[in-house]
Amino acid sequence: MNRYLALQKIIEMGSFTRAAKALGYTQSSISQMMASLESELSIKLLNRSRIGVELTIEGAELYPFIERTILQYRAMQEKANEIKGLETGIIRVGTISSITCHWMPHLIKGFQEIYPKVQFLFHQGDYSSIQEWIKTGAVDFGFVSPYAVTDLDTVSIKDGEMMAVLPESHPLAGQAVVGLEELTGEPFILLEEGLYSEPLAAFQSAGLTADIKYTIHDDYAIMTMVEAGLGISILAELVLRRTNYNIVCIPIDPPVYRTIGVAYKDKNSLPIASKYFIEYLTANRERLP
Repeated sequence: MNRYLALQKIIEMGSFTRAAKALGYTQSSISQMMASLESELSIKLLNRSRIGVELTIEGAELYPFIERTILQYRAMQEKANEIKGLETGIIRVGTISSITCHWMPHLIKGFQEIYPKVQFLFHQGDYSSIQEWIKTGAVDFGFVSPYAVTDLDTVSIKDGEMMAVLPESHPLAGQAVVGLEELTGEPFILLEEGLYSEPLAAFQSAGLTADIKYTIHDDYAIMTMVEAGLGISILAELVLRRTNYNIVCIPIDPPVYRTIGVAYKDKNSLPIASKYFIEYLTANRERLP
């Protein structure tokens, strides 16, 4: 297993020397471990050049299996810790930007008051990438819309309103409420969320079509573009908190809501630290903004 872990660190850092330093080995011992692994598998795994280290074609084909082996090994270690009564572990979670910024700091702080040795590893993406990470085992669970995933167990956590986001100088900016149909004639900046989008689902449900001009993966980049007058958008009220952009956020009629939940493959096979965190999350959902 140490050879697999060393290979993972080499790929992560792109260097035998940096990987050896990070793991506390000598460079020669790392090289010997890789030579031993390649000999055992009868496959050349790595190409070394002046610009760094990369997987060979055969190595790239085999590497996902090695990653899954590492994940299973760590899950076994955490299960062993549970049996021994230890409260340690690593929580690997897929998340979206608004949840990372506005939910996770409070949740982590409270959880680590109970389990101070637990570590967190975030993978930030969209609904589609997060569910793929869950299915491949790259993360233990993820924050998604329950409507955006398939073949996974989900638990709904909280509904949140979505708001129309307009430049301050926009003709609709002075209204208390904006109709969904009033937004259809405007250049629309869509948040890239994978195969499912709450705003597009709302337009479709109302028999309307948005005039999509830009599709962007970052909420804050969208706010910058709205501020510049390049279009309008619909974003979650949660992510619109504590911003200093020159934009106006207005409720929509009919209201558009976003449901956020957690998804995982099988609760019984979750690492114990992640299982405890999900239980803590659901117990404290009412305190979340």
